[in-house]
Amino acid sequence: MSELVASQINFSVVSGDAGELPNGSDNPALVYVASLAKGSRRAMARSLQTVAEIFIRLGGHAVPDHKDLWIDFPWWKLRYQHTSAIRSSLQESYAPATANKALSALRQVLKRCWRMGMMTVEDYQSAADVDAIKGESLPSGRDISAGEVQAMLGNCTQGDRNIDYRDAAVLVCLLVGLRRSEVSGLTLADYTPDDLRLTIRRAKRNKDRGVYLPEAGARAVNDWLSKRGDQQGPLFLSINKGDRILASDKHLSTQAIWVLVERRAKAVGIDDISPHDFRRTFVGDLLDAGADISTVQKLAGHANPATTARYDRRGDRAKKDAISRLHIPYRR
Repeated sequence: MSELVASQINFSVVSGDAGELPNGSDNPALVYVASLAKGSRRAMARSLQTVAEIFIRLGGHAVPDHKDLWIDFPWWKLRYQHTSAIRSSLQESYAPATANKALSALRQVLKRCWRMGMMTVEDYQSAADVDAIKGESLPSGRDISAGEVQAMLGNCTQGDRNIDYRDAAVLVCLLVGLRRSEVSGLTLADYTPDDLRLTIRRAKRNKDRGVYLPEAGARAVNDWLSKRGDQQGPLFLSINKGDRILASDKHLSTQAIWVLVERRAKAVGIDDISPHDFRRTFVGDLLDAGADISTVQKLAGHANPATTARYDRRGDRAKKDAISRLHIPYRR
């Protein structure tokens, strides 16, 4: 298969000779990624990078140290034999969910190639005609225990610095199911204290949704606002090493939120935790509390309830609880 791939595609692009390679607004990969919600762009760009690297390895070439290979890659030259080989390689090397995400990104870029007149409809349809990979792997991430949540928030409330108030409010927003990008994008106008509501604007698929804070969570946000002030702009602002709030129109970055979570977790001896684990825990806690999956789906901003179900990380705890309800009439 690698010989076939190598014979079909000119690999000069790998060495830097782009030839007919389009750029800017004429680049199908960039057009696709730009069409995504901000929070999805990095993940799908990584998937396209994976596909490009697989293709180059199939051709018997060394993969260059080039993090933006997916941008320079000649997607419009791919044909069914290439995409079929890519699918096989993804199936062998990656979990089904990861592999299918990469295939979805590949199909979407091929569609842009067709729509932009870079492929015929026949070439596009045959290249994109690769089946999804079946199978199921153990879900990534984990459930955060109530004790861990209490310890992290306690680490914030023990201090009286501006950063302690801000970090507690950020953790609260994560605990009610917001994505990192959604927390980062919040503005002061998105919070209405009267009904304890956060409005998430232009989330995935450009959908707005409302999420409500429990009273204790609202107190954490209000305490932060007493330090932040009432000037319009991002809800969460950067704080310098001197604990001074930097008033600006620049939102707290998603990377800063990741660092914040790691710092607070490390301070109380918690390992292996990510911001997205708060979202997974949110789903499991609501299902535990008896909320129906349709309501949880809407609060999480999922398009499909099956996605919400995959976020449930209660795992063995829920299984053991279910099994304990069985009656087995065994006596000796």
